[in-house]
Amino acid sequence: MKKIILSGILSLLLTAGYGQAFLEKSTKATNWVDSVFKQLSPSEKVAQLMIVRAHSNLGAEHITQVEKLIKEYNIGGLCFFQGGPVRQALLTNKYQQMAKTPLMICIDGEWGLGMRLDSVINFPRQLMMGAVPNAQVVYEFGKAVGLQCKRLGIQVNYAPDIDINNNPNNPVINDRSFGEDKYKVALFGKAYMQGMQDVGVMACAKHFPGHGDVAVDSHYDLPVINKSLAQLDSLELYPFKVLFNAGVGSVMVAHLYIPAIDSTANLATSLSRNNVTNLMRNQLGYKGLSFTDALEMQGVAKFFPAGEAAVQSLIAGNDMLCLPGDVAKSIDKVLQAVADGKLNATELDDKVKKALLAKYNLGLHTLSIIDTANITADINNTTLEIRKQLSEQAIAAIRLQNKKLLQLDATKPVAYVSVGVNKDNHFAQLIEANYSATMLKIDLKDSAGVMKQLKKLKKKYQIVVGMHNYSRRPANNFGLSNMQVKALTYLAEKRNVIFFAFGNPYAIKNIADAKNIIACFEDDTLTHKAAYDILQGVKAPVGSLPVTVSPALLFGSKVDFTVIENEKLSNKLAYKIDAIMQEAINGKATPGAVVYVAKKGQVIFEKAYGYLSYDSLAAVSKNSVYDLASVTKISATTMAIMKLYEQGKINLNSTISHYLPETKTTNKGSILVKDILLHQAGLVAWIPFYRETIDTISGKPNPIIYQSTYSNDYNVQVANNLYMRNDWKDTMYQRILNSKVALGNKYVYSDNDFIFLGKIVERITGTSLDKYVQDNFYKPLGMYTTTFLPNNNLPINTIAPTEIEKMFRQQLLHGFVHDPGAAMFGGVAGHAGLFSNASDLAKLYQMLLNGGTYNGTKYFSDSTIQLFTNYQSSISRRGLGFDKPEKDNATKKEPYPAKYVSSKTFGHTGFTGTCVWADPANDLIYIFLSNRVHSSGGDNNQLGKMNIRSRIQDAIYTTIAK
Repeated sequence: MKKIILSGILSLLLTAGYGQAFLEKSTKATNWVDSVFKQLSPSEKVAQLMIVRAHSNLGAEHITQVEKLIKEYNIGGLCFFQGGPVRQALLTNKYQQMAKTPLMICIDGEWGLGMRLDSVINFPRQLMMGAVPNAQVVYEFGKAVGLQCKRLGIQVNYAPDIDINNNPNNPVINDRSFGEDKYKVALFGKAYMQGMQDVGVMACAKHFPGHGDVAVDSHYDLPVINKSLAQLDSLELYPFKVLFNAGVGSVMVAHLYIPAIDSTANLATSLSRNNVTNLMRNQLGYKGLSFTDALEMQGVAKFFPAGEAAVQSLIAGNDMLCLPGDVAKSIDKVLQAVADGKLNATELDDKVKKALLAKYNLGLHTLSIIDTANITADINNTTLEIRKQLSEQAIAAIRLQNKKLLQLDATKPVAYVSVGVNKDNHFAQLIEANYSATMLKIDLKDSAGVMKQLKKLKKKYQIVVGMHNYSRRPANNFGLSNMQVKALTYLAEKRNVIFFAFGNPYAIKNIADAKNIIACFEDDTLTHKAAYDILQGVKAPVGSLPVTVSPALLFGSKVDFTVIENEKLSNKLAYKIDAIMQEAINGKATPGAVVYVAKKGQVIFEKAYGYLSYDSLAAVSKNSVYDLASVTKISATTMAIMKLYEQGKINLNSTISHYLPETKTTNKGSILVKDILLHQAGLVAWIPFYRETIDTISGKPNPIIYQSTYSNDYNVQVANNLYMRNDWKDTMYQRILNSKVALGNKYVYSDNDFIFLGKIVERITGTSLDKYVQDNFYKPLGMYTTTFLPNNNLPINTIAPTEIEKMFRQQLLHGFVHDPGAAMFGGVAGHAGLFSNASDLAKLYQMLLNGGTYNGTKYFSDSTIQLFTNYQSSISRRGLGFDKPEKDNATKKEPYPAKYVSSKTFGHTGFTGTCVWADPANDLIYIFLSNRVHSSGGDNNQLGKMNIRSRIQDAIYTTIAK
């Protein structure tokens, strides 16, 4: 067998903490494990590693068989399949009560318990989730699935599927995957995993080392993947490395034949020591539980029958044997392998203790009886809201040449063509009821008369086509009949036709030339309603295509709904701004930037310039996400304070000790909230917290304060493979409490002011600052890229890297906040930590220019906005939280922020090279996003020296009539 050597990012991940949460040892855990282990016979030890199939819909004979396995062999656990919630709960109670050793209850519920159980509402497949713009809703989905499992007494869910589906004809994964992009698959898989594990349910990353590029179903045969180790390392293994690093509790090993890993004939990866031990354990460092994929599947059973697969799985290095088939034969053959020296007895014992330790940490050391009262309702109550959000955020306009079709004209005739159904569904009913539409249906049994009906629909019609009820699987062209394909091809040629594809997006290949296509992914009532809202123009589609369906419809396809209202004006602006930006890029002021301008609520200029870094490998796009630095102060903290002020929960003239009692005995206790907002509280400008954490001899982060792996004590991630001791945040806060305060009423711009304000928000609301602003502003405004901790919510390739930092973290900061203090506070702080793209950030400031209203929702009263954005100090130019122009701007040699702004303008700049300015007098928004710190950190101030941001702002004013 070959020695596997992987490169690249792998070397950065080898020291991570990998699945330890469910395997943490304590004195109580160790005592329980040892006491249970001592009571096990040799055969029971083997049986403890077995997860056996269970159903709640197969009747008395099946139940008797399961009971026999529990009583006679003391098996380790059960994996439930089809049935119902009440029946499964009753059986779980029964089985657990008769078990000598607690049973680990598992389920294969990738899209929730509705995947297996009747009367439970289905969540969508993962491919639909792969279309949403932000991972936060996927985290909430994972949490909801975890709560479903907890309610039903399930400890392990065999999810998420983190296979990269880069083969559209994959017969077994396909829409079970998040898509074909490794970054999105990894991010969304991590979010799903963390959601479940945060409520105490063990996740299971599958199918290692990657099942996405196969043409054979491993349930029936052994798929072959002919890829090199380098190819596997760069693609298939990437999501596993990310989830291993993030602490996934378990992994499921696939039945695949990959000669580059192990060339032994007919030896599946699940049975290969080179794959499980050498690659997964030794090289990737994974220490969590490993489950085999079902050993009854023909991918292994065909070559290793009658218990032999169980032996080979354990020799390979797996912990848990999933669905081993013949339990008795498997136990006998494993014991014989130990006797023959093929299987190390100590290794076997270690696996049993590992499984028992996981059981203890999953709460199985205490018998818990499931209450069946209202259990189905309880499970479904966790589903609907998240299901609705997924439907609304996933639907993607992937081509739209006639945008008028997304706001149907009620004065013109409408026709609805249903393909694949013979009766009206919810989508059809809504269209018929509200538009008196002509209704046509094309099901599998349609005759040639269909074409005659379609040809009667003239150009005057607005034609909506719904593709329904086609197969999830790619075989036989998703089950579409020749007549349906013929009809779809005919309709695809028309400009007055818009298609809604309710199902697997790969089937869109049949209408790849259509002028207007909306991918909807699922075919249920909630998706129908979300699609109808989009058809009416009530909501804009925000999803994107998670896979490539044709050469013209690639991964990430989505329609840009930005409309430049005045092209002539935009071109004039481009002439001026292009020249300034070219000067900035040539002068190494920044590798690239995004410039955004809106007037009277309409975008008049939006353009991306240059590259994300000086290597010129990735161009900046209008959707690129940047570290906003101090723009956080007004876009997060000040917004939260405004909301709390308006709700009467904070008094600007109260002292901070009223909200932060720990400040009462310090020199900060008498400071007014208002003075903090105005930066005239006398606090020091900033405290270089990181300096005292750098070892004075080595110049590297002090190993007493930092380590390279996550643990309960070191859980503050400040950069890749760098975790700070969590109690150091208290030390930092104490440094602020003990810091000096200047005497007298002076203006001192201070980060510490806003660190205090962020803490005040959290004390009043009882929630973290990031969650508060996400729930109250960003989510309802549709600001899907505006987020703290972007690595948890956005694919890394959409985020601009900031600084190659040399003094503290000593690495490229990519997706981690640039500000060292904010990083040390966990990436969420009142003064820094927010990331966004330009168009999403603009929504927040357009809401303020609208008097507090956006898309019919009221966020603030106009009086609150006026109070905070007007001048409020006699000793500075500041508003409450907001920066403003100098009061004597017209006479200044160096006016700020630019010469021609009005005195009503409010906004802020950011250290990383950002700014946002809103001008109510001219109804104007200007946003500039860059990573000017990229190469030399704060030492590169060319952006300021060349006055780039101000010159662009003045160019806007001199071009646009006031």
